Amino acid sequence: MSLTQFYIDGKWVDPASPETLDVINPATEQVAGTISVGSAEDVNRAVAAAKRAFSSYSVTSVKERLELLTSIREIYKRRFDDIADAIRTEMGAPVNLARGAQAMVGLGHLKTAIRVLGEHVFEYEHGNFLIRHEPIGVCGLITPWNWPINQIVSKLAPCLASGCTAVLKPSEIAPLSAMVIAEIIDEAGAPAGVFNLVNGYGPVVGEAMSAHPDIDMMSFTGSTRGGVAVAKASADSVKRVSQELGGKSANIILDDASFASSVAKGVDGCMNNTGQSCNAPTRMLVPHHRHDEALAIAKEVSENLKVGDPQSEDTVIGPLVSDVQFDKVQHLIETGIKEGATLVTGGPGKPEGLNSGYFVRNTVFGHVTNDMTIAREEIFGPVLSVMSYESIDDAVAIANDSDYGLAAYISGDDKDTVLDIARRLRAGQIHVNGGSGGTDAPFGGYKQSGNGREKAEWGLEEFLEVKAILGT
Repeated sequence: MSLTQFYIDGKWVDPASPETLDVINPATEQVAGTISVGSAEDVNRAVAAAKRAFSSYSVTSVKERLELLTSIREIYKRRFDDIADAIRTEMGAPVNLARGAQAMVGLGHLKTAIRVLGEHVFEYEHGNFLIRHEPIGVCGLITPWNWPINQIVSKLAPCLASGCTAVLKPSEIAPLSAMVIAEIIDEAGAPAGVFNLVNGYGPVVGEAMSAHPDIDMMSFTGSTRGGVAVAKASADSVKRVSQELGGKSANIILDDASFASSVAKGVDGCMNNTGQSCNAPTRMLVPHHRHDEALAIAKEVSENLKVGDPQSEDTVIGPLVSDVQFDKVQHLIETGIKEGATLVTGGPGKPEGLNSGYFVRNTVFGHVTNDMTIAREEIFGPVLSVMSYESIDDAVAIANDSDYGLAAYISGDDKDTVLDIARRLRAGQIHVNGGSGGTDAPFGGYKQSGNGREKAEWGLEEFLEVKAILGT
């Protein structure tokens, strides 16, 4: 395997036209590898291979697909360190995060897909007719850089489980782990054309995939702007489009005995992965009379999170992924100051002693109002906005006053109160007192956070058509 080749029709092949792009290690700003960037011609070759493979792979038995997924999972275990090293290198994840959640989640998605495939009923009688679930066809998968393996495997595992074939375009910023996945699938013996990988830019490769008449479904994770572009390009061929987009998740902390620990956990959740998570709890809502108390806790927690070399075992926060992301976060921090938010800790510039790499200062703003830019826009950096509410109704109104609806968080000791709030929030996942469904819970959003759901049974169903056979 060469980083400058694509995986098409069961082989590593050269691109149709030679054009390369350096992959930058964000912790050092040095070149970590060089990939080729594809063209519409490369997409055409990959789609043709996937279409040929679909005719036979779509009618494979559940047993055969289970065997393939199981083989992929076993090889993934063996290549685990390679995947973790790739993630650390390509997007700067601290070593414990790269080995932990970032790499481990791929195994979780594969385990869940194997369970769901084994349990799913693909054909059953319903009244006096027959219902069949059948694979939708050739699927285009476009994945982001912030949780590279999570998003690849959360799409690819149910895609393969359903009997669909795939063309993957990983982020050109963080493509190294995707190349390891291609090696794993090749070693697992997936039939030629079932899985294909073409690296490249969204406006070129992504556009060609979205507009391609022989791709039956696009599954996209990324910015809302990118999701709109995919949907528009897909419209002419009326293909299915599933999207997981941006977020600006509210974290409602109630006035009860667990207040201090809830604030601390909220800071950790926002700063984790250098704030580069679409479901990060970036808007912390606290009772008005405890606002300054929350700021003091948030300041202490934020300042104790070590920012530094991703290879160091005690590093908690790594760099942002790129110079573009660094500039965006700096601009939004400066905007927060200009618009009158209270800068509690952090602020513009790099942390002391970190002169190279795209490192930023963990930043907490207080007295933020919901009309401020830092409360409206997805920052995608370690920046927390602390806001006040007067009542539970006020908290719910503030939380729902957003273009996004991917996730929301609630902390409180009274179960009935917390569940009542959860039912009123307009978001796809509600985390109560730190609860998580892992790879077994559906993931996706309301409003401009996208449509469709990933993971588990809901993820499998995204790749299936429903056929009714009447008069049986």
